[in-house]
Amino acid sequence: MKRFVCLLSGAIIAIAAPAFGQETKMAASPKAAGADTPVSMCIGCHSIPGYQASFPVVYRVPKIGGQTSQYIEAALKAYRQGARNHPSMTAVAKGLTDQQISALAAYYAARGNAAVLSAAAK
Repeated sequence: MKRFVCLLSGAIIAIAAPAFGQETKMAASPKAAGADTPVSMCIGCHSIPGYQASFPVVYRVPKIGGQTSQYIEAALKAYRQGARNHPSMTAVAKGLTDQQISALAAYYAARGNAAVLSAAAK
């Protein structure tokens, strides 16, 4: 019974989290991410080192900060088109425009750039 409750809770969080994470933040450069780029919806899972999620199964969530923008953009488009399969990621990607995907990819690719990180900390 406890396992069912945990799975159900995880399912609710996975479905509802993107809706709660629609807050918009700007990248280090306003041109890198548009005003309507929902960068914060990714932070909850993808910025925690070693984070593991339990929905639909236990898996390690990769950090996306510092990945190449081409990789992030290709991955999001693959989720949106159904070539990659994960319930939460598919739902998030289907709600993004091509412009938002490009801006998100640029924003998170820059998170691994030491110059960008030090400028943002000031």
